[in-house]
Amino acid sequence: MGSKSDYTVMEECAKTLEKFGVLHEIIVSSAHRSPARTHEYVKNAEAKGAKVFIAAAGMAAHLAGVVASLTTKPVIGVPMKGGVMEGMDALLSTVQMPGGMPVGTVAIGSAGAINSAYLAMEILALADEELAAKLREDRILKAKKVETDSAGIEIIL
Repeated sequence: MGSKSDYTVMEECAKTLEKFGVLHEIIVSSAHRSPARTHEYVKNAEAKGAKVFIAAAGMAAHLAGVVASLTTKPVIGVPMKGGVMEGMDALLSTVQMPGGMPVGTVAIGSAGAINSAYLAMEILALADEELAAKLREDRILKAKKVETDSAGIEIIL
């Protein structure tokens, strides 16, 4: 993530990965304030076996694009809410990548943090049947979440 202030949101990503037993690392490295650290981290992470990168940043939100420029591994960008545009600038900065430099972009904020974990796991599950089975079971359990409102109408959550 680009700033330690992003941790409270990205903690949801970490919790989701932990729930499925997926190993991960969390670091703060800004595309603007610490570009050498970002470059070094991506290089070292690949050497250690990283298969997917999740990059969270707000405002100008160049972190995911910088990471994508340094690797051919999948990169998922999480735009952070904040600033004058409440995260819309981060969303546009993350999603508007030039052709040939893809960044999978998810929603702004907490929903995006959680979905980035799920998307990363879906990518990993292409080569990991045990993880794929866990994700299928999770989807089944989510589909079974039904509540009844005060009028007796079933609501699928």
